This record gives sequence, structure tokens and C-alpha cells, in this order.
Amino acid sequence: MPDYRQRFTFENTPIRGELCQLSSVYQRVLKQHDYPPLLKYWLGEMLAAVSLLGSTIKFDGSLIIQVQSDGPLRLLVGESDPKGGMRAYARWDEESARHFEAAEPDLRALCPGGLVIITIDPGPDMERYQGIVQLESTLARSIEEYFERSEQLATRLWLRADPEQGEAAGLLLQRLPNAVGDFDDWVRVGMLADTLSDEELLREESKTILHRLFHEDDLRLFTPQPVYFACHCSRERVEGMLRSLGEAELQDILREKGLIEVLCEYCQAPYQFDQVDVAALLASEHPGLLGSDQVQ
Repeated sequence: MPDYRQRFTFENTPIRGELCQLSSVYQRVLKQHDYPPLLKYWLGEMLAAVSLLGSTIKFDGSLIIQVQSDGPLRLLVGESDPKGGMRAYARWDEESARHFEAAEPDLRALCPGGLVIITIDPGPDMERYQGIVQLESTLARSIEEYFERSEQLATRLWLRADPEQGEAAGLLLQRLPNAVGDFDDWVRVGMLADTLSDEELLREESKTILHRLFHEDDLRLFTPQPVYFACHCSRERVEGMLRSLGEAELQDILREKGLIEVLCEYCQAPYQFDQVDVAALLASEHPGLLGSDQVQ
């Protein structure tokens, strides 16, 4: 079936959940760069994570998760919006690519001093909310720690990926805010989810998974939401980035290369600016620089 995320709640226990399975989105992301094997895996985990957390956004904005470090893995980032649009990419030190050949290393080994930054961007003219935690051994554990510290929400997360088959999946459980109920239920539900195998999470249908895990509980299943690859790059956004560089740096690039070329790291869309484009870009920032005889 198409990529989707499935929301569910426990009727008699203050717990909500989300399950996602991704293939087309994941495969599209993997095609953008020649990623080392481990980065392919972590990109799958990142896509599953932003899909699960993106469903919690109640406004027309976006949720962004970043892993940043000065180690071999410099940046791992994913973004999701409430409508189901997603994208992700990674940046790494290619001279250290051999470090990405190991089977299952601790994520921190390639991200010494790494940070996980979770940003909620409500949209234009609205203030961003950002939370930062130290990177734990896995992305899932890091996000659990974020919710525990920043939101005081008990959260469990299971993230899996199979780069060979181009499949990624995730399961999220969260105890509702101000929950009144037996904490033993939360522990029990988490223990049941721990029995879920990688094969089941990646390939079984959501109803099959939830019935196998929680058939003794009364669940409410919501309509699955399709998710898809969506990049928000545009010429206007690139122009804004170029303006921030300043006229002197832009002119230096033009003198050296004759053309400014920008490639979107998410979708590989190319944007090109020649001398005329740059002049118009700078003039639009300071319209008074153009006389009436220069306006075409």
C-alpha cells in the first residue's frame, strides 16, 4: 500500500500512538545522493521519526529534526508537515567514509558531542520553538529523552529501516499529558511493543501489527494518512539566501565562475543566477538603486 501513518488511541488507558510505513519516500531520498550504507539506514530512521512526530502538529507548519556534530556525520536532518509532506538528507565527511561501513555502531561514535535539535516552525511571521538534547546512542532514544526533559511526556519510539529493500517504519507510544490512570498500563504497553520484530514493523499491515500487540485492549483506529516526498525549495528562497551573502561575496563568485549555481540538497533541483539575475536580486532588496530608466 502507499506510504502512510496510522494514528490510534487506547480507549480505556491514557495512551496515544502512531505507526508509519514508508517506501516511496525513503527510496526517493536515497536516490538524491550516493550515501554510505549506514547513512542510508539512519535516513530511514529519520524519515520514520519525522513522520511520527509530524502528525502531532496542529497548525500549518513543519517539524524539523536535526542531528549535528563535528564528527564524520556532520548533519542528519528530516522535515515533515501535518499534510504528510516529508524530506530528508545527510551531510558527512567523505574522507571518513570508511567509518560508515560498520554494521551497527553507536550513533554517537560518528557524532562526538552530537546534538539533537527539534524545531517546530509554525510558518511565516510566527516564532519558532526549538528544543535541544545531547545525542544518545540511537535517534529513538534521543527523541524519547527530548520529550521526557522538554515536554514531560513519557514517550517510547521504535524506528527501523531496510535500505536494501528501501523500506522504513516506526512506532510511537505516548502517555497523554496530565494522564490519570495506572502507570502499570504504560509499562505493560511498552513491554508488548518491545516484542515487535523488525520484519513485522517493516512489512505487516498496521491493523495486523496493532491486533497482534494490543488485542486485549480496546483501540480506536483513525483513518490512515498518506505521506509523500515534498520539497519546499524555491527560487525565492534561494534568492533570500543569496542576499544574505552580500553583494561583495556574490560578485566574487561571479568573477571566479561566471555563474552562481545552487543545488537543493533535499531534491537536487538546480538554481542558476547570472550577472543580470544577481543585479536584479540586489536591486529588489534596495529598489532605490535602480533609476526609472533602468527598469524594463
